Amino acid sequence: MKRILLAAAMTLTTTVAGTTSASALSPAPESPEGSPFGPACTALEGATSTIADQPVGTAASEVSELSTLTDALEQAGLVDQLDSAENITVFAPTNQAFEAIPKETLDKVMADKKQLTEILTYHVVKGKKTPADLEDATLTTLQGGELTAKGSGEEFTVNDAKVVCGDVPTKNATVYVIDKVLMPK
Repeated sequence: MKRILLAAAMTLTTTVAGTTSASALSPAPESPEGSPFGPACTALEGATSTIADQPVGTAASEVSELSTLTDALEQAGLVDQLDSAENITVFAPTNQAFEAIPKETLDKVMADKKQLTEILTYHVVKGKKTPADLEDATLTTLQGGELTAKGSGEEFTVNDAKVVCGDVPTKNATVYVIDKVLMPK
């Protein structure tokens, strides 16, 4: 089991870091509607069936590659709010996305509940967004700011973050795993 998780984490890390592999160069088969897509979805394969029946705040804690996000949500006191929300979309930064932030800055933000809440709610929009909803869209976040989504098919960006695994269903949300932490403007 540990080898499978390690291999999945290495695949996600390699993909998120921008390194291509033979599988990343192969054309991806068309995903059925509502089916997760993207190069980093292999790291979530074991969790997708488990998290589909859980609310998003709880579901994120089941995915090891989202552990920093889960810690941040707990620190901000947002897990229950996300779990009780109806029909939302969450743009979930990977652990590696958080690691790209200088440690001193990340520590400061994690210690400032107000600022952390603003940043995390900037990653959430109302409505379960489908990939079609992300094609050249401006989305209003729960924080009150706007996100710009671009792309089509299975290639999307949100602001300057790339969607590395998209259209992941949870009980009350659709999740798009992204490779950067989004900062409110």
